[in-house]
Amino acid sequence: MVAKKSAKKAAKTTEGGKKARRKTRKETYASYIMKILRQVHPNFGISKKSMLIMNSFVEDTFERIASEAGRLCKYSKRDTLSAREVQTAVRLVLPGELSKHAVSEGTKAVTKFTGGAK
Repeated sequence: MVAKKSAKKAAKTTEGGKKARRKTRKETYASYIMKILRQVHPNFGISKKSMLIMNSFVEDTFERIASEAGRLCKYSKRDTLSAREVQTAVRLVLPGELSKHAVSEGTKAVTKFTGGAK
């Protein structure tokens, strides 16, 4: 039993005798941004710096929409954040034509997810 424990410890240490650190996972939208880029421009790439900017943009937009939707729930004294609050938040946060496109794409995604009319 003692030999098994020391073998496990040896596997977790590096050559210098220090314990190997596990890389912290960083969640980004990079894979989703790449999928959209491939749909729009199949032959284009994107630099690391541009990807970081796009990732920050998506995170910021998500945060704005989520906080606005949460505020709408609070104002209407509801406990559940539904698609209706998100849709209204998108209309409030995004400008003009962009909000119309976002609402139509969101409606399409929700319909597809819930298995609605095909």
